[in-house]
Amino acid sequence: MTTHEKPAPASQDGTPAHPRRRILITGATGAVGLGLVERLGDEYEILEHGRTPRTSRQETSLLRADLGSVDEVQALLDGVDTIVHLAGAASPESDWEAVLEANIIGTRTVLEAARRAGTRRVVLASSNHAMGMYDRHEQWPVYPHQVPRPDSLYGVSKVFGETLGRFYHDEHGLDVICLRIGWVDDDPLKADEDVLRAMWLSPDDAARVVRRAIEAEVRFGLYYAISDNPNRRWDLTNTMLELGYRPQDSWTDLPGATETVVEGGAPVRDSWPKGS
Repeated sequence: MTTHEKPAPASQDGTPAHPRRRILITGATGAVGLGLVERLGDEYEILEHGRTPRTSRQETSLLRADLGSVDEVQALLDGVDTIVHLAGAASPESDWEAVLEANIIGTRTVLEAARRAGTRRVVLASSNHAMGMYDRHEQWPVYPHQVPRPDSLYGVSKVFGETLGRFYHDEHGLDVICLRIGWVDDDPLKADEDVLRAMWLSPDDAARVVRRAIEAEVRFGLYYAISDNPNRRWDLTNTMLELGYRPQDSWTDLPGATETVVEGGAPVRDSWPKGS
């Protein structure tokens, strides 16, 4: 038993129950990562990776590794079943230097470390911005199988991650589940733009879709991750069928929410996604 492992709990008949999966979350100090740790911590043995601790627990438990170093990341993977890779530049207005280091090199580092360590699965946090030009030009609905059309260098870096993940699956047999995550926020009503509310992913639904990405039998795929918003323009069919995701939240269910229905979808400004 390694220093990170915990003994499997005993079942009622005294035999060891199936041990909890050990999950490494990179970028666990961000809002999405913190939400996942809070919501999934009872189900999984979670290892938290990041730079600056955000909680008292992270003051003593946060794991640090340079995402430019395969050796440093691999050193975190003893007994790890799945990596949920959230770390990276998160703004659609990130410049080339930021996405090159954090998103392109960092994603390759994580995939290569997983391959060397024998990790079963990597869940990659992709983004709606991998397909954002469809949104800018209001060419809806958008399906996962369509040709990628990133709306920014950030979006380009996410397309790279998806493609690299496909290579690592095809070439090395690594499970890679790419989630095209929408807009995660506690309060979607603060957004003035219909397209932002339409792509809202509640913190609870974020945990639901990541849980299914960890557990589903499918071994590779591109999946939109959005809540059950009535005005969404992005297809969730394969997310629901192949992963078993069941979104339970909608921004229209929140107190004070009102939707103005626009046939064909409300217009998107020509500068999308700047300032989003």
